[in-house]
This record gives sequence, C-alpha cells and structure tokens, in this order.
Amino acid sequence: MRNVAVGEGAFISDQNSTNLDKVAVIGPTVATDLFGTNDPVGGTIVIKGIQFKIVGETVAKGGNGFGSQDNMIFIPLSSAQRFLVGNQFVTTISVEADNSNDMTSVQSQITSLLLSRHNISNPALADFSTLNEADIVATASSVANTFTILLAAVAGISLLVGGIGIMNMMLTTVTERTKEIGLRKAIGAKSRDITVQFLVESVMLTFIGGVIGVALGWGIALGLSWLGIMQTQVSVMPVFLAFGVSAAIGIIFGYYPARRAAKLNPIEALRYE
Repeated sequence: MRNVAVGEGAFISDQNSTNLDKVAVIGPTVATDLFGTNDPVGGTIVIKGIQFKIVGETVAKGGNGFGSQDNMIFIPLSSAQRFLVGNQFVTTISVEADNSNDMTSVQSQITSLLLSRHNISNPALADFSTLNEADIVATASSVANTFTILLAAVAGISLLVGGIGIMNMMLTTVTERTKEIGLRKAIGAKSRDITVQFLVESVMLTFIGGVIGVALGWGIALGLSWLGIMQTQVSVMPVFLAFGVSAAIGIIFGYYPARRAAKLNPIEALRYE
C-alpha cells in the first residue's frame, strides 16, 4: 500500500512471518547512518537487545510532514509481536481503497466489521477509531490554521510593541531637537518639510530593523538546511512583505511625532532649553 520498493536484497516474505524469523529491511537513511557506504544487506542490527539480520534495503522515497519513509525499519509482524511487543494485537491497520469515491464506504464497512468482531453493539462504545485521508487532511488544516492565528497574534503584538517603541523614540528625538526645529522653521522650512523629515527618520529606523530581521531569518533558515535539521527555502515575496510592513510601521507610528514637530511654534522652539 505504501509502494515500498526494495533496492538491494529482498523484502520480508510470508515464510519469514510464519517462522518468526529475526530479519529486517531498512531504509536508505538507516543504512547510511549505521553502515555508511558499506552494503548493509547481510549485516545485523540490534533492536531492544535482539539481533535482526538485514535482508534488504528499500529505495529512497523521501519524506513529508508525517515522517520519512527512508528512516524506517521493517520486520515481520509476528516477530515484532513475540519479541518486541509481547502481545498478539496490532495498533494500526492501513487500508487502501480502489478510488477516493469509495473511501467513505470502505470506512463504514471496516467500522461495522470491527464492531462485530469486538462484540460491540453500540458504536459510541467502540474501543477503536477509524480515519480516512479526508479526516487527516481536515485535522492537519485545523492545526495549521490554529498555528497561523497564534503566530499572527504574536506578530501583531510584536509589531504593536515595536511601533510604540518607535513612537516614544521619535517623541524623545523631537524634544531633544526642539531648537533645531525652531531654527529650520525660522529660516523658511514649512510644516510639510518638518513632517517629511521625521517620517523619513522613522521609516529608516524600522527599515534598518527590517534588514536585520530578514538577515537573521535568512541565516537561521540556511543554518537549519546546512545542519540537516530540515530543508528550508526563502522566497522573495516574504522579504518584500517584511520591508513593506517595516515601512508601514515607521509611517503609522512616526506620523504623530512628525506632526507634533511640524506644529511647534518657531519662537517658542527657539526659546526652549
């Protein structure tokens, strides 16, 4: 069902399961981690203190958000139950439908069969659960949406706090440069010129912060890829979005200090100590 293909050796046979053979088929990632460049077929691995002979290695498939198929070790079910688990039960059964339209029908038939096998008349009291791909996708989407809302809330609070910090800094700058503002207005600078000056300074502050943030994020992404923790890729659009948000924060939170500076009376500003 998972389309596992064997690159070297052979896969587990029915005879291996019947004989409780201690054999294993490993993924290419496991083979590389344990044997390096050597051929793992014919070697042995130890699982919970029990030696298993490697009879095959699967073809590389890669992974997804739910794990990597290349990092798997396959052993006979009967051997796992006898030597590793110690019971005769299975915890998960995967079933493949002929097509997507039959998934609901197949799920219903499996549920009815398990209820009958477990001697349960009331489905609400079932000691098992069944999921199809649609349920898994819906659950994953729900989790992703929750994280998106959470991250958006954290980002919004961070932007608000940062914006307030920029506003306070610009207000302090206006107070410290009151005489300069009065002098500029006395020699002909208009209120619009003062507003533009302080808005530009505010935007430059947030723009520099945006440059540092993008560089830091880009570096972390490259570091994660280089260390092999996860594969990351930085696209251009989020970078432009980050700079756009930085500029917007500078304009929004820098407007009030800029207007306050522009409205200063030049005579009172020149007298300011």
